[in-house]
Amino acid sequence: MVNTLLAHDLLWGMTPAQLPADAPVWAIESVLAGQPVVVRRALSAAGQVAVGVRGRQREQRYAASMAIASITRRVSPEALCHVDIDRDLPVLQALAQLRPMLEGCGRVWGVSGSAGFELASGFSALHEGSDLDVILRTPQPLSRAESRALVAILDRAICVVDMQLQTPFGAVALREWAGSSNRVLLKNASQACLVLDPWNPQEQAA
Repeated sequence: MVNTLLAHDLLWGMTPAQLPADAPVWAIESVLAGQPVVVRRALSAAGQVAVGVRGRQREQRYAASMAIASITRRVSPEALCHVDIDRDLPVLQALAQLRPMLEGCGRVWGVSGSAGFELASGFSALHEGSDLDVILRTPQPLSRAESRALVAILDRAICVVDMQLQTPFGAVALREWAGSSNRVLLKNASQACLVLDPWNPQEQAA
């Protein structure tokens, strides 16, 4: 299980006892309600995984750790590509609109953020102004030209769409990689650093 857990995976099995004594009431209530927690990109102790607890409000996000042994269920972003729910919201319309393109892009993709949370759990997290968060697995480099073409497609969606490229060495925002800056911010479990090439392991070691 340890090797299969990735950032943005949703996990069930968290208990209030695993939260620190000073955890906010809303975080305890979320866990008690049976809501999943999301894997964070952060280092954790042996036998633990870094997770985030979601509350009802956008600003309610709480960083914690979860015992790997207590995980009862895991849902990855790519497992949510074809999940539909009966709510008439722009974010869900955008997902349906973009799905054929994403399916045909030749890369593994998935849904994260509020949309992923609600699709996986059934707990209400979306509203009329919600953005769509998409993950694209990119073990092989995505050129800047390809990235700009992809941004142009995403910008035609009915709501704001944010895509994160998951390289073997961390994550980078598609829009940043498609932009004009030479260096982009690459985030992994141990650090966030500016790099020229997110797919170059030597840059992370520098």
